[in-house]
Amino acid sequence: MRSSARTSDTNLYFRIVDSPIGPLRLVANEDSLVAVSWEEESAHRDPQPEGTEAPQHPLLAAATQQLEEYFQGQRKSFELKLHFAGTDFQRKVWNALLTIPFGETRSYGQIAAQIGHPSAIRAVGAANGQNPIPIIAPCHRVVGSTGKLVGFGGGLPRKAHLLTLEGVLSREMAI
Repeated sequence: MRSSARTSDTNLYFRIVDSPIGPLRLVANEDSLVAVSWEEESAHRDPQPEGTEAPQHPLLAAATQQLEEYFQGQRKSFELKLHFAGTDFQRKVWNALLTIPFGETRSYGQIAAQIGHPSAIRAVGAANGQNPIPIIAPCHRVVGSTGKLVGFGGGLPRKAHLLTLEGVLSREMAI
């Protein structure tokens, strides 16, 4: 999986896909995935990019296939070109998310230390909350310092579902 930091003036395309955690809106430019969101995306996140509906867009088709494999327990990592539009600090956080292996979690403090800003725990939390490509850039794998499930743009039940799917939480522990 590669991520790009450059901004793009190209057209955007989207596709709505069903998933076990609700419909997902996938958005891509000509060559990179730029967003994954829920239809009822919460107000605290930046507005999601619009675009033209293009269900046959090759990147959106690949993302759909890989997400289906993930939800079926057949995929542990994604192989998609990503484009993160954000500040340098946000992109550092989002790229750090890509290093968290399937079935593992990290704390906000661990991510802060990983990117060289050990005292920026709250800023890491804020950047994590603005992740434009959740699931694929696995912000759901970031938990509180005690291991408690905290913060997730899609809601804690979805976070619990994803971590249960990855074997981090037992069904009894899930929300």
